[in-house]
Amino acid sequence: MKTAFYAVDRLERDIAVLVSDSGATVQIPRVELPTGIREGAVLRVRFGAQNLPDWSSAVIDKEEERRRLREAKEMLDDLKRSDPGGDIKL
Repeated sequence: MKTAFYAVDRLERDIAVLVSDSGATVQIPRVELPTGIREGAVLRVRFGAQNLPDWSSAVIDKEEERRRLREAKEMLDDLKRSDPGGDIKL
């Protein structure tokens, strides 16, 4: 069964704004997502029969979240090392 990852970009009242790995933005009612959802969380979602995300199957994938954070930190460190003028400040 096909699965995909979605990152929680932001929470707006009762709506969660998610971003897929392809960059597509999706708005989903928060009640359809796992309890404890927060900004920055990464969700693993199965696809149903019509090849659409089955939000009831969504689970928070902490390992994928840690992997992505580690990857982003490594990219940032590389940028800092290659900045001869010290202009990159984050």
